[in-house]
Amino acid sequence: MAALSFNRTTKTFSDGNDEIVAVDELDLEIRDGEFLVLVGPSGCGKSTTLRMVAGLESPTGGTIVLGDREIQHLTPQERDIAMVFQSYALYPHMSVRGNMAYGLQKSTDLSDDEIDNRVRTAADTLDIVDLLDRKPGELSGGQQQRVALGRAIVRDPEVFLLDEPLANLDAKLRAQMRTELQQLQDELGTTTIYVTHDQTEAMSMSDRIAILNAGELQQVGTPLECYHQPENVFVAGFIGEPSMNFFDVTVADDRLVGDGFEVSLSEESRESVSGTEELVLGIRPEDVVITESTDEPDAFEASINVVEPYGDENAVHMQFADTTNDSDFVASIEGMRRLKEGETVGVSFPEESIHLFDAESGEALRNRRLEDEAHIENPEAV
Repeated sequence: MAALSFNRTTKTFSDGNDEIVAVDELDLEIRDGEFLVLVGPSGCGKSTTLRMVAGLESPTGGTIVLGDREIQHLTPQERDIAMVFQSYALYPHMSVRGNMAYGLQKSTDLSDDEIDNRVRTAADTLDIVDLLDRKPGELSGGQQQRVALGRAIVRDPEVFLLDEPLANLDAKLRAQMRTELQQLQDELGTTTIYVTHDQTEAMSMSDRIAILNAGELQQVGTPLECYHQPENVFVAGFIGEPSMNFFDVTVADDRLVGDGFEVSLSEESRESVSGTEELVLGIRPEDVVITESTDEPDAFEASINVVEPYGDENAVHMQFADTTNDSDFVASIEGMRRLKEGETVGVSFPEESIHLFDAESGEALRNRRLEDEAHIENPEAV
């Protein structure tokens, strides 16, 4: 095991006369034994970052350091890194045993008995001992995934690289494999980088999340830090499902004024946005309050367009009433609460739950306050 760091690591591709920056001066450290998830939209550079670590792509600039050695100039065989692909990449003509042993046979001088012992130990860890003599075509998607993981485990590498390994599984099996992967990583203690665009995987599996957009690192932090303390509008909008609601607002004395609503500001909040008049207000769906009436402080009228029931909760899509603002926003409410499409309700955005961003730069000026902010520093306390 070892720590891994990127130091101003850059990767560009040429497209005719144009240069495409896939990864832009990435500075990031993955701690020894850490499970870090790289997340971001398609084309943000997360798979390219993984491929540079594996040696499948060469950085255009900067360095990649594994332990105490730079590895960007080494061949893949010299890096002591194991990678699991989205497609599993199993050899169809080989048995499970053959697939798991093949890499060791080609890249090490281990004896047949030593290789077989490693294969059996990994197979026992993954509960696939009874599959060792089967071919990949005889296995389910989940079993193939375990074989691909086993092929990486037998290498006993310093770093695991996982490139969207659950993308081809159905929803129920993905949930099961998320849990198994976390337990496996805890047991092995191997430094792991996991690439995904799935927020649920990022939030539920990682020690920390690194969020990329257009090749640039946006934020690194624990799942709770990124969710509750986003550093900019992009992170706030990307993390969370349904995503955060955003509204353009201006500061007028002790109030935020938007098109169709107002929010009272405390002195502390006014100080946090001092000198900035044009802001973006963000509020997560679960923090939108549907009130009994519009007589309550800062309440306004909204009409319900669509109600999406999920069982434990409902996503309520609403629109401002009596205004030219036709923006749709979402509230999350308890699943047993009944609201109807076309109904008019009172709504408010509590000041303690709002996030405020500079309208020009997108940088966070104020994030919501938690009752116990130690939860952010220590996610296990939640």
